[in-house]
Amino acid sequence: MDKKGFEQIVSWKKARKLNKEIYRITSDNNFAKDFALRDQIRRASISISSNIAEGYGRKTNKEFIYFLNVAKASCYEVKSQLYLALDVNYLGKDMFNEVYAICDDISKTIYGLIKHLEQKTDS
Repeated sequence: MDKKGFEQIVSWKKARKLNKEIYRITSDNNFAKDFALRDQIRRASISISSNIAEGYGRKTNKEFIYFLNVAKASCYEVKSQLYLALDVNYLGKDMFNEVYAICDDISKTIYGLIKHLEQKTDS
């Protein structure tokens, strides 16, 4: 599946993997029964990939940058919710660290893309 659209964006690919991981961990045991947290962390995770795709479909780099910032903010929302899941023992420390690191990586790649687009916009 070699696409030329938003599917080529590294951040989107990583966010897609995060979505899958979030769905996997939120389907287990007590996490699955906590409908509010489960649904919120899923929505925040989905927001990352969705905003990258939506921003890509916009007409200008300025609009794309706006949606990338929304996606990056959603990464931070997922991180905060991971802390809560850890605090209430829905996640072990190893799983927390693994998923948190994925969010960190996505945030960094989004930041890099934003900086790249800002340079193109300034030129």
